[in-house]
Amino acid sequence: MSFEISNKLIDQVKHLIEAESDSSLQDMLSEIHFADVADILGELNLSQATYLIKLLDSEKTSEALMELEEDFRERILENLSVKEIAEELEEMDTDDAADVIAELPEERAEKVIAKIEIEDEKLAEDLKELLTYEEDTAGGLMAKELVKVKETWTVAGCVREMRRQAEKVTRVHSIYVVDKQGKLTGRLSLKDLLTAPAKAHISEVYIPKVDRVNVATEGEEIARIMQKYDLEAIPVVDQEGILVGRITIDDIVDFIKDEAEKDYQMAAGISQDVEADDNVWELTRARLPWLILGLFGGLASVSIMGGFHEALEKYPDLFFFTPLIAAMAGNVGVQSSAIIVQGLANDNVKGSLWDRLLKEIGLSLINGIALAVLLVIYGAIRQYDSLFNLTVALALILVIIVAALVGTFVPIILNKKGIDPAIATGPFITTSNDIFGIFLFFYIAKLFLGF
Repeated sequence: MSFEISNKLIDQVKHLIEAESDSSLQDMLSEIHFADVADILGELNLSQATYLIKLLDSEKTSEALMELEEDFRERILENLSVKEIAEELEEMDTDDAADVIAELPEERAEKVIAKIEIEDEKLAEDLKELLTYEEDTAGGLMAKELVKVKETWTVAGCVREMRRQAEKVTRVHSIYVVDKQGKLTGRLSLKDLLTAPAKAHISEVYIPKVDRVNVATEGEEIARIMQKYDLEAIPVVDQEGILVGRITIDDIVDFIKDEAEKDYQMAAGISQDVEADDNVWELTRARLPWLILGLFGGLASVSIMGGFHEALEKYPDLFFFTPLIAAMAGNVGVQSSAIIVQGLANDNVKGSLWDRLLKEIGLSLINGIALAVLLVIYGAIRQYDSLFNLTVALALILVIIVAALVGTFVPIILNKKGIDPAIATGPFITTSNDIFGIFLFFYIAKLFLGF
């Protein structure tokens, strides 16, 4: 049965904090999982959460800190001393510790690293190295903790060395084999290690084939490789092929989650990463640019309609179908772009552009004709003129075809230009297709109805 955070529990924790009943708090929270401790911290105010962080053992609070929202974690860290932050980081995996240091002001980050260096010079060096890599590359995502053995070692010597290295590794996903220069040469199966003679050399039992990524490999590519080959961890090598770290599945899941949130916000017309509890200014800066784009798009639509004012005077019913045409254009465009963006993210967009063009035209034609038939039936029921009905229906078909093509090819083009294609699924596609849709609608009406 999963642990549940209740109002009664939170009230009890708050009461014990106010009473400074440290021993009672420690007894209450000692057996609670760090993820649940993070949930409890999230229900407390800043001073209460800071009190708990300082009270509880760093082995637990270091994990809990990484489960908190980034903004709340930063505010808690502001209330901790350099020594207290260093103690928390010493209990974290190096990738998490590097992320926390990156969130600190530069001067304070330097002081924290200097403090860590006094206690653990190797850890400080590892953190400095990780901070040199770009955030969303393999170097920025990897941790330094891993188990590696040399191909020249015997099985017995390998087991002794593994025991020593594993003390600093939370979970041993793989055992990597390197040569004398530290270059990755393969991986070691635990089964083969256990069944091999004690005097056998690792070079006789290791598996030379191992998937790997370079420190500069982008996060999306790492996610694709790990998903394709069903990997729990993947080693990271530098430009010379030397083993420098490893990325585990939980690291890449966090990356995918963050990227999905960014893409979702971008698709909704939010230009930067924001949270619901951010201040009004930050939320305005994130939303306003796309709203301005929408405004100009709307003004363009107004201008197009103004150019066909004679049509509206002669056929006023055209006005009532304008929102329908604009909405269908936007909806079809967003559907098409969403499918392509998802395909690009999963590396499933294959084949030539010409084949995709024909496929989209065929699909749009089927959907357009089906919707046009329903529109003609509606017009007949409302007793619109037959020519008027056919004009609107034909315009709808063409608008759907154009919207689908725009929604398909804009993300592909953006992706080829190195621009995040998720931008195409939001107001960009909706606004552009509204403009195209309204223009095509009135132009076709002009051709067929003659005004």
